[in-house]
Amino acid sequence: MNSNKSKILLIGSQGSGKSTQSKLLSKYLSVPFIETGTILRNLSEEETASGIEIKERLSKGEMVSDDIVAELVEKRLKEKGCENGFVMNGYPRNLNQIKLFDPGFTRVFYLKIDDNLILDRLLKRGREDDTQVIIEKRLSDYHSLTEPILDYYKNSGILETVNGEESVDSIQSKIRSRLND
Repeated sequence: MNSNKSKILLIGSQGSGKSTQSKLLSKYLSVPFIETGTILRNLSEEETASGIEIKERLSKGEMVSDDIVAELVEKRLKEKGCENGFVMNGYPRNLNQIKLFDPGFTRVFYLKIDDNLILDRLLKRGREDDTQVIIEKRLSDYHSLTEPILDYYKNSGILETVNGEESVDSIQSKIRSRLND
């Protein structure tokens, strides 16, 4: 399938399956997969002022400043390969980030999933920053800051809600079929 310059966002709380679905969709469309969390984790390993700040915030489950994240995303989208579209997750996380830099998404898929299932998935994932306290803080941040973005994209007419509790294949199939609508 030709991506037709598809600029796709997968949104949902951590543990909703965004990365899994994004990777599959990116491969299907032959466009880059851009994951803000991976960009931030990679930068947190650098011994620079911003790397140290990012590492400190991530270790506490805090969000990195909107200015930094918006700048990183804008810079990444200007790199070779993104001119024909992309699949992204992890940005924007709040309405202010959209004001700072709007990637111009053509379609947004919301992976809806119950918080208890998310907590269970993330604790089993075993990543260093996946402690119960940090997960609960990220879920709280997600509900208060990120969910208003759903209304923004719904009002823009590009939001599609998908049941994130189904199998990986079922979710991917639904996303692909809605892309072709």
